[in-house]
Amino acid sequence: MRSNRRGVALVTALVSVLACAPAHQPHPAADHRAGAPGIGDTDFPQDGNGGYDVAHYAVAIDYTPASKQLVGETTIKAAATQGLSSFNLDLAGFDVRGISVNDAPATFSREGDELTVRPARPIDNHATFTVKVSYSGVPKPVQEATKLGTYGFISTPDGAFVAAQPNGAKTWLPANDHPADKALFDFTITVPAGLTALANGEMTGQPTTAGGKTTYRWRERHPMVTYLATATLGTFELRQGRTPGGIANLTAVDPKFKASLDGLYTSSAALTDHWATVFGPYPFGSTGGVIDDYAAGYALENQTKPLYGGFHPDETIVAHELAHQWFGNSLSIKRWKDLWLNEGFATYAEWLWAEHKGRKTAEATFKELHGRPASDPIWAYPPGQARPDDLFNQSVYVRGAMTLHALRQAVGDQTFFALLKKWAADHRYGHVTTEQFIELAERMSGKDLGTLFDAWLFQPRRPA
Repeated sequence: MRSNRRGVALVTALVSVLACAPAHQPHPAADHRAGAPGIGDTDFPQDGNGGYDVAHYAVAIDYTPASKQLVGETTIKAAATQGLSSFNLDLAGFDVRGISVNDAPATFSREGDELTVRPARPIDNHATFTVKVSYSGVPKPVQEATKLGTYGFISTPDGAFVAAQPNGAKTWLPANDHPADKALFDFTITVPAGLTALANGEMTGQPTTAGGKTTYRWRERHPMVTYLATATLGTFELRQGRTPGGIANLTAVDPKFKASLDGLYTSSAALTDHWATVFGPYPFGSTGGVIDDYAAGYALENQTKPLYGGFHPDETIVAHELAHQWFGNSLSIKRWKDLWLNEGFATYAEWLWAEHKGRKTAEATFKELHGRPASDPIWAYPPGQARPDDLFNQSVYVRGAMTLHALRQAVGDQTFFALLKKWAADHRYGHVTTEQFIELAERMSGKDLGTLFDAWLFQPRRPA
């Protein structure tokens, strides 16, 4: 190489300047922008938030049933997916007493259920950060009179009934409240002494009592969507043990339903073990169920602890909610339009349980349902594109299940049941879409199944 003394001098000077420069240069403002107020689900544009991904929630609440007052502090660990000058959390109601980001006080503002946080220092893309939100007040559940009823954090005379699907987590904790963002959870729940506090996962240590209050600590060690998080509180009769297959089993019932305790415990154990043979290994650390004295008119598959609102569930309902531990909980949807991947699978599990018990074959159930007249509303609602104004339409459940049986007829039992296990294994603790399921079904069967799935999932008429 030819020597270039002038170039060497310039390089030497540049090195000298860099050596004297500060170790950290602030990024240009253009590198940081506000996170989106929605996660990108076009059917639910205000649900969830953009610009970050949550890894962990530490939720601490102190709840007094007599006054219905909740005092909370939620700590969120997340990673930025863009440079952030501000970001949003979903929170409905409450008086927000303070917010910090990375231990520095942050400013915030509110508009509806959107809580906008402005950290003292912008957050760089890919940086991890911690948000702590302190809040208090009387929780206000979502009341959707026409379709969904009341959901979220619902006060009861002795505690609370917490069932948050589809977007009710925001009624008791600040969150990225959409199933596309799963996270781990720790719960610290304080209630008046004598009450029991239940949450997802397993209890860590024994409850502690002081000053007339008892604190329970629970941990869900597997990723969970926010609508499955629960903190169900009150007076409960408990039964704990293990299923014959060795899975921890906890059943809790309000004293009004004490006669149902053993039946729910036994059926939860039998169904969890059976589904493990059909769908693959149970994905979580414990199973069971909770019956609370609140006439919700529905059940919800809260992760590890399905919740039944004010009734004794028969085996069909327990079969449905426990099948959700695989389909909906371990495998979660990215967008609500794919809800049939949760509800169609859990409904088909009901048919499989009846078939397993020798009561009725899935084929018989399918034929009976297909016999509905062409004018039946179920045929006008294609389940592969669930509607935000009618999300839990019967078609999503029943036509979703019929889609699976039509697939079973087309590919045969050996391929079909192998497909269910592979689907659950390939996406364990992750997210799934309809397109991914169709692709796997075609790959495993070696068949073009486009016409079948189009007829059953996307056409507003009864399939042949």
